[in-house]
Amino acid sequence: MVPAMDSATAVVTGASRGIGEQIAHVVAGAGAHTVICARDAEALERVEAAIRDAGGSVTAIRTDVRDEYDVERLVETAMREGDAIQYVVANAGVYHGTAGETPLTEESYTAFDDHIRTNARGVFSTIREAVPHLGSDARIVVPTGVVAREGMPGYGSYAVSKAAAEAVARGFAADLDTPVGAVDPGQVATDLSGDGGRDPESVAEMVLWALRDADPSTLDGGVLDWGDYRSATR
Repeated sequence: MVPAMDSATAVVTGASRGIGEQIAHVVAGAGAHTVICARDAEALERVEAAIRDAGGSVTAIRTDVRDEYDVERLVETAMREGDAIQYVVANAGVYHGTAGETPLTEESYTAFDDHIRTNARGVFSTIREAVPHLGSDARIVVPTGVVAREGMPGYGSYAVSKAAAEAVARGFAADLDTPVGAVDPGQVATDLSGDGGRDPESVAEMVLWALRDADPSTLDGGVLDWGDYRSATR
């Protein structure tokens, strides 16, 4: 079968574990040359090796999305692999504390600042640096969660940062011809969000659908949830 992404170039941030790792695998498996990044160089190298062993095309570069110069180098690396970037998944994120046990009333200023810098500003820097190099039919996806839109106790500044990330996505959607949108898979079982919920592999397939198959007008400026995905892929 001909790979669905046909040697396009994709960038996936936060690809050393969890959802990001699985997204990198499915995007590479769909035929894209996948440029992956994370702060943990050793874990990133492990993901790179696994994708190569599976027959995928991949380049790994250690990147801290809080540093726009790091992100600029990431994009320059991606551009050396192809004429344009077709897919961007701004996935990198952190959660300081235990999911659901970090109320704003007890949040440290350090945690608040780093959630914003990584989860919101990191999305901004990833998209902003990619914009000059996007292909004509590129798509950009930002993973999110219901805590960005609904007040839920115990999620503190993490929830604030995800709301900000969604706002960043909507802003770019308004300013660009490229479809930019958020994907909310619901509760996911990862080290970041805790036990329970959907497995990261199924969530990665949802992100692949958003990148490749979802109606671009629905993606652009919106939030696609698990129900949208299941309805479209039945």
